[in-house]
Amino acid sequence: DTACKNRPLDLVFIIDSSRSVRPEEFEKVKIFLSKMIDTLDVGERTTRVAVMNYASTVKVEFPLRTYFDKASMKEAVSHIGPLSTGTMTGLAIQTAMDEVFTEEMGTRPATFNIPKVVIVVTDGRPQDQVQDVAASARTAGIEIYAVGVDRADMQSLRIMASEPLDEHVFYVETYGVIEKLTAKFRETFCAANVCALGTHDCEQVCVSNGGSYLCDCHEGYTLNPDKRTCSAVDTCAPGRHECDQICVSNNGSYVCECYEGYTLNPDKKTCSVMDMCAPGRHDCAQVCLSNDASYSCDCYEGYTLNPDKKTCSAVDMCAPGRHDCEQVCVRDDLFYTCDCYQGYTLNPDKKTCSRAITSSLVTTEESCKCEAIAALQDSVTSRLEALSTK
Repeated sequence: DTACKNRPLDLVFIIDSSRSVRPEEFEKVKIFLSKMIDTLDVGERTTRVAVMNYASTVKVEFPLRTYFDKASMKEAVSHIGPLSTGTMTGLAIQTAMDEVFTEEMGTRPATFNIPKVVIVVTDGRPQDQVQDVAASARTAGIEIYAVGVDRADMQSLRIMASEPLDEHVFYVETYGVIEKLTAKFRETFCAANVCALGTHDCEQVCVSNGGSYLCDCHEGYTLNPDKRTCSAVDTCAPGRHECDQICVSNNGSYVCECYEGYTLNPDKKTCSVMDMCAPGRHDCAQVCLSNDASYSCDCYEGYTLNPDKKTCSAVDMCAPGRHDCEQVCVRDDLFYTCDCYQGYTLNPDKKTCSRAITSSLVTTEESCKCEAIAALQDSVTSRLEALSTK
């Protein structure tokens, strides 16, 4: 069933229940009807079904507007009883035109272009003039299939049926094998889905097209000139993707990525600058400095960046040019303090120095020693001058 879906129809079964049809044979006809209903795509907007029963009189068992589901139809069919006398086939076809193929009884308007179809099942010869009635029905756009069983008159079947006759006239030897026509009608009424049947040669995708098919390809592939096989396309070619920054082909499809320093947004297409100095994103030993979508490393005061541009080493704060002490720089861990030479004192600015002012108390004894030393120096000087004169 998955391989076939019949086109929408307004379908009327006209079944012969004259005296020549034995009760057990009539039951076979009803089984045939039920199996036919099973093969159809039944519904208000798809195929509508009506059943008519005839002998010397005609009875509309149910019109096209009554049932739109298979279960209800089959239940109604199971309750149909034979009428027993006569074979007024012409009258049955005329009744179908007058009472069943009307919009009031469920036939869809001509503008819908829904085919009107009749299937007549009979085992005898019509007892009325069927030729003219059948011709009128065909002229009115009704397609007639004639099914003959056992003693059915083949000439009468051919008079009733639509052209081409070899597609509209069927015959079975007994009612016991009428069910085998189910498959034939199923094939006739169905638009065969070649794709489901598996008889196509499409490499990837088969698309049903009426009774034929076309080949197509999965997303990311293009149909080759042979119209059957497919080749992968560059899904990252300009205009084929929606990536904000980087497109990466991925087995006929693609994924988006971002440049270094950017992160992919939840839409999986656009990118946003990320904080490169967030914990765990950089390898700086001390200080990380964001730089657009990248970063650079720096060091705390008193340290200098090593050649690897990541780690830091302590610097000599008292090296020339690194401090502002006037006289003496004293290193203190990562900092320094200033001091002065002997005889100088540090000014309040803690950087410059001034000469120190000293005073002392001289004792009498020390004063006498000084005077004696001075007198000795004067005496020596005088003697040296005298010797120099001589």
